[in-house]
Amino acid sequence: MSAEKLMKWAKSRKGQRCFVILTFMAVPLTLLMLFTYIPFLEMFKFSFYNMKYTGTRTFVGQKNYMEVFSREDCFRSLLLAFYYIAASFVQLGLALYFASIFCFKLRGKEVFKGLLFFPYLVCGIAIGFVFKFFFTRGFVLDTVLGWIGIPLESLPYWLKDTRINNISLVFTSIWRYLGQNMVLFLGAMMSVDQTLYEAAAIDGANAWNKFRYIMLPSINSVIVLNMIMCISGSLSAFEPPYVITNGSFGTGTYFVIMNRIAHENQRVGLASAMAIVLMVLIFIVTIFQKVVMAKLFPSDESEESIRRRRLKREKQLRKGGTFA
Repeated sequence: MSAEKLMKWAKSRKGQRCFVILTFMAVPLTLLMLFTYIPFLEMFKFSFYNMKYTGTRTFVGQKNYMEVFSREDCFRSLLLAFYYIAASFVQLGLALYFASIFCFKLRGKEVFKGLLFFPYLVCGIAIGFVFKFFFTRGFVLDTVLGWIGIPLESLPYWLKDTRINNISLVFTSIWRYLGQNMVLFLGAMMSVDQTLYEAAAIDGANAWNKFRYIMLPSINSVIVLNMIMCISGSLSAFEPPYVITNGSFGTGTYFVIMNRIAHENQRVGLASAMAIVLMVLIFIVTIFQKVVMAKLFPSDESEESIRRRRLKREKQLRKGGTFA
């Protein structure tokens, strides 16, 4: 393209629009490159070295990645993620249940929605300190259980007993993120076309049928989003085990172990390899979730079929016909 044609294109409406778009995109793209992509590439490069934050570097190739799966603490922390993944499904179920209730007109529902959403607004470090004293021997939980007649001697050590301490920490995550999932579900449910429920009621659908065949297919994208956030958050759980137990007594999650290796042991290369492995795991889990949800909700056929039936019934009503 000659300079004359280039200047003519730049002065045209299309050229000016491209110039405006590129101008507005320049700053965010520059920040994204500086603070996301370039650091990620550096971390990927570090994962092939045996190195500290300062000093010499030794190229070790794939040794760090092999060590991630051969170290007992790293592998055990990966298995520990299944506690949090199982809890995420409990969390999603409770969030979906409360969101379904709050779709109806209930007295004082705004207060209850605020109470459920409030923990998500609190800093995770603060929540960790709250539950640290909540589960400590002889403190809040033990006192409350003592009021109902359970002696202290028969209670377990909630943070030291390896049979129950991870369940205690998982409860903290459920309590904190339940409100966030509930608000996302509630927003999606409120956007469903109400005429679909009316058409389903004409067909004789009960409350469960409306929920199964109208509400769930209509909010499947939000369900997938919540599942992705919950499971990726389960794989990267950090604040509760770090603040409450510091990863002791078998509660060290993947992020806690990675933090310990990077900052306490000064093995930056191994910690970088752990971060790359975690990213790959989250990517695989995300693809798996999308495939599963696509199988469960292949399309919006149920919504469209109900819409077609509604139009058919309205046409029959106008003609004075009867329902089949």
